[in-house]
Amino acid sequence: MLNMDFSQRLVIHTANTTWQSSPAKGVWRKPLEREAKESGHTTSIVKYEPNSKFTTHHHPIGEEIFVLEGVFSDEHGHYPAGTYLRNPPGSHHAPYSKEGCVILVKLNQFDPNDHSLVRIDTTATEWSPGMGGLQVMPLHEFEHEHVALVKWPKGEHFQPHRHFGGEEIFVLSGEFKDEFGHYPKHTWLRNPHNSEHFPFVTTDTIIWVKTGHLIMD
Repeated sequence: MLNMDFSQRLVIHTANTTWQSSPAKGVWRKPLEREAKESGHTTSIVKYEPNSKFTTHHHPIGEEIFVLEGVFSDEHGHYPAGTYLRNPPGSHHAPYSKEGCVILVKLNQFDPNDHSLVRIDTTATEWSPGMGGLQVMPLHEFEHEHVALVKWPKGEHFQPHRHFGGEEIFVLSGEFKDEFGHYPKHTWLRNPHNSEHFPFVTTDTIIWVKTGHLIMD
């Protein structure tokens, strides 16, 4: 097991971690949290070298992907950087990349009743006004779980707030900050249920954020 205590705050600067080999030649990963070596609840950064592929595999409790670089593909389509995907529980595919890509991928973390198939090109989707100067791009919601991109303009401060059900953040660009530290591009944060912080930025910043999914049993 790796980083599976959801009651603990966690910060990983993924740019400073080392790539590890996977079962597929030319596919590398940086594990962020992992229930078991090749199964169960998993969050990773995954890199496909050009012309690399994974054999057909199933997602018993779903798969969630954000394409960070390059073009990720499977037999259903091609997904360039900025694409958000959700493959529902019970789905399967054979992923590959002709030109190479880097993705954020989350496995086996869906509510079993969430069967939505999602494909969103965030580079072609409009932003909506949020609180203060923020802009928001909703990506998915199911019961207590909410996923979105949030765009922070330079100098924006957000009021202190609690995370009912926890909060997970991946910094896509710029630098996210709070009273506990500074988080540059490709930093992954996990804030536990009922945690609190006062976030702000000093440069234009975009984050991927998920809330409400880390309630402890």
